[in-house]
Amino acid sequence: MLAALLAVPLAQADVAIEISGVSDELANNIRAFLSLSRYADRDDIPPDTMARLERRIPLETRRALEPLGYYQPVVDFQVVPNGTDWKATITVEAGPEVLLSNVEISVSGPGRSNPEIGKLLARRDLRPGRRLNHGTYEQVKSSLLRAATAQGFLDAHFTRNELVIDPEQQRATVDLGLETGPLYRFGPIAIAQDAIRDSAMQRLLRMQEGDPYSVDALLRTQYVLDDTQYFSNVTIETAERDPKRLIVPVTIRAQPNLRHRYAASVGYATDTRARGRLTWDNRRVNTLGHRMQLGLIGSGVVEEASLHYAIPVMDIALEKLDFSALARNEELGDTFSKKYELGSGLTEVLGKWQRVVFLKLSQEITELPLPDGTLSSQKDTLLIPGISFSTLPLRPGLTNNLLHYSLYAELTGSPSSLGSDASYIRFRFQGERIFDLSDLWHLRVRGELGVSEVADFSELPASQRFFAGGDNSVRGFGLNELSPKDASGNNIGGRHLLVGTVELERQLPRNFGLAVFADGGNAFNHFGDPLEYSAGVGLRWHISVASLGVDVAQALSESGRTPRLHLHISTLF
Repeated sequence: MLAALLAVPLAQADVAIEISGVSDELANNIRAFLSLSRYADRDDIPPDTMARLERRIPLETRRALEPLGYYQPVVDFQVVPNGTDWKATITVEAGPEVLLSNVEISVSGPGRSNPEIGKLLARRDLRPGRRLNHGTYEQVKSSLLRAATAQGFLDAHFTRNELVIDPEQQRATVDLGLETGPLYRFGPIAIAQDAIRDSAMQRLLRMQEGDPYSVDALLRTQYVLDDTQYFSNVTIETAERDPKRLIVPVTIRAQPNLRHRYAASVGYATDTRARGRLTWDNRRVNTLGHRMQLGLIGSGVVEEASLHYAIPVMDIALEKLDFSALARNEELGDTFSKKYELGSGLTEVLGKWQRVVFLKLSQEITELPLPDGTLSSQKDTLLIPGISFSTLPLRPGLTNNLLHYSLYAELTGSPSSLGSDASYIRFRFQGERIFDLSDLWHLRVRGELGVSEVADFSELPASQRFFAGGDNSVRGFGLNELSPKDASGNNIGGRHLLVGTVELERQLPRNFGLAVFADGGNAFNHFGDPLEYSAGVGLRWHISVASLGVDVAQALSESGRTPRLHLHISTLF
């Protein structure tokens, strides 16, 4: 074989490596260990170099299999010229597995009852009867030590650290003993910033002097300070731990952000057609951290001007008292809404939920086309109290787990006893859940329910009625196209709403994805009224915390309809 190698020309091209007889996991590990793999794309391999690489194949293959629990493999190989290329064929019989016969993992010291350390022990990634995997063994070690130090046990160390392997008997034993050492606490916290008052700054911190030290508290503080937009740059530094006093001093430095922020955006969606948005933010009206925002929105179906003034309260990163003024013109089905509104709301955090209690004073003009081409007009003045609950927005560091679901529920009403022109109660619920079927396949389920109670539906303003259809509803139908109709055939909205979506997505390279989906739902006046259905395919492009989608949907419940194109942007939680 070596003579054949010496007989080929000095410069050769690619090296093809074929590995058979073992699983893909083992083959990939062998390929990664082979020195030959590093020369696969070289076109200047001399014959003596190839001969040296060939001699390494048996030893490197064995070394690749040992960390995965195979210590007695049988390796056969052949390296021959293949035209101007090389071809290496490696046949491997992995041999018997080395199994874990005994596993002892213990934690001693003050941290032995720590919940995070307990979670790792409960996983039992190393257990008798499993095949030995050196990577799993090292991962368990590092995870235990990392969890202990992250929870404030900064002197944690292993008192026992043994992995004993008996290849002849195909067995291995593990003996790990972690001593956590004492719990450290946060020491003095020095803060250097002049953007907001110190009292307001203290309410942003996720740790206080004397609290148990944890890396999570530092990270959450970093994320919260960045998220407030009060600061342009935030650094959090820990000093050397003090083993006598068992404390870790912390220094926070924050540079003030620009007070004013101006933003403009343009876009297009099949629902709204061309659209644009202008915003002006005053990030720090004063040193108490008050904020103000002016926004202008324009599109083919909505025109809006809004002003918000927010006063942080309690946990000033998440809770606020908000005052707002709004002017909005909107096309809803075949109705038109002109609304002017003043409102206030209190946002509070209750565990993993966000609650908003609000009160709005609204004057709305509802217009509807008449058969003679004119518009009927109805003017309503409403006092609308309400309450809503939602899962907290997903922001890094504000929650311990990445949420794969979002829920929102809102209850509003407008009692005539308080002077409102219309009297009604309205409930709306939205929910979405993502199921990770595998690394590449994901199932998204989305639903929306709306229920209203009103004595005379004609008194209900257009913005308080329900409509279905569009990019984020029942695709295959136009925006707000689905609802009950009047005698002239106009879509005038319904008392109730029911919409559901099931979407299966396959991830593709470069953040792209391919989806198939089915939608169903309608806006109606009586439960039991027929629903509309559609199905389609879509292309996704996921960037940062948003997803850009192009869908083609076909209505199934109405014959004669042509496929409809939908372009949309959705937020990922």
